[in-house]
Amino acid sequence: MQAVGRSRGGRTAKIHCLADEHGRPVACALTPGNIADISMALPRLRAVTAPKRLIADQAYDAQSLRRWLKERRIKAVIPSTATRTKPSPLHRQAYRGRNQIERLFCRLKNWRRLATRYDRSPRTILPHSR
Repeated sequence: MQAVGRSRGGRTAKIHCLADEHGRPVACALTPGNIADISMALPRLRAVTAPKRLIADQAYDAQSLRRWLKERRIKAVIPSTATRTKPSPLHRQAYRGRNQIERLFCRLKNWRRLATRYDRSPRTILPHSR
C-alpha cells in the first residue's frame, strides 16, 4: 500500500512527526497528502509518554485538541488562527522552540528517498510502521 493522495499540488504524501526537546523524532507516521495535519495529532500523542507541553503551528489550532491537552495537563503552545474571535494566549518564548521540528525535517530531507519521495510506501520510509 502506498501513502499517496491527491491534493491541489498533485499526488503527494505527508510525514507527520512528533519530536522531543532536542529535535529527535519520537513518533512518526506517513499519510496521503490530502489528510489534514491535525487528524494525526492524537494518534502520535497517544503513542508517547505525555509531554509537558505541545508546541505546534496554526494547523493544530482546534478546540478539541486544546481540550484533550488540557485534560492531560499538557500546555498547548499553539498560535490561534486568524478566524478565531477570541484568540488563545501564546507563550512566544516557548513557541521559539518549534524550530526544533523544522530542523528535524531539514535533516530528514538530506536523505534523498525522503526528500524526493520516489517510493511512498510506509514500509520503506518508516520501517517500524504498519
